[in-house]
Amino acid sequence: MLILLPPSETKRSGGRRSSLRLDALALAQLAPQRAQVIDALVSLAADEEESARILKLSPRQRGDIAHNAALRTGPTMPAVDRYTGVLYDALDASGLDAAARRWLGAHVLIHSAPFGPVAALDAIPAYRLAAGTTLPGLPPLRRVWADAVTAAIAQRAPSFVLDLRSEAYAALGPIPAGTPHAYLRVVTDGADGTTRALNHFNKHAKGELVRQLATDRPRIASIDTLRRWADAAGVVLREGAAGELDLVV
Repeated sequence: MLILLPPSETKRSGGRRSSLRLDALALAQLAPQRAQVIDALVSLAADEEESARILKLSPRQRGDIAHNAALRTGPTMPAVDRYTGVLYDALDASGLDAAARRWLGAHVLIHSAPFGPVAALDAIPAYRLAAGTTLPGLPPLRRVWADAVTAAIAQRAPSFVLDLRSEAYAALGPIPAGTPHAYLRVVTDGADGTTRALNHFNKHAKGELVRQLATDRPRIASIDTLRRWADAAGVVLREGAAGELDLVV
């Protein structure tokens, strides 16, 4: 099984002195696209005012421009530790044991805007770039990434993909046709029998689900084996709309 996670706007600073190595990232065939986006982002960082305008930064966020300027030379840390926010706080990867972290490294890709999908333990620097941003000198990120990411996932040939990304990031790399997959929605059942999607608890529930998977480390090769694991683990997963699974909380 392969799990696709969205990134987070908020990130930890700092990390190890070792700088970004594109050849060490998962899906190495994406190196040309990664270099394109990184070069454009570093170049943009030379103009603080233009960076703030294009990246839609508040005065308090302008420190992120320095992170972008140092994309190739700045400190790095595992992607799953770099991101903060509701999903990653619930996942709490730093609190997992070594075996669970290795499972994350083997089964989880985090879909970033400048690097594309990276493995959970791939070392990346801090940065500021959202999926909907168009950088000077480049087409919209969807055109940069979509076909290349789809082809890279197809080459990896996962038996099943569980997609936890937001729509914006899913658009940067659609699941290949013919690859068994499901998009996860977080829902709740009302007292009147209606089902509604959750916003506030959506990311938290996804983080908890991935943490439980990393802790249990089940062998999952299909949507059926995922649902069997969920039943045994007390996780309520059920068929939703076409191509979707509902996580009921």
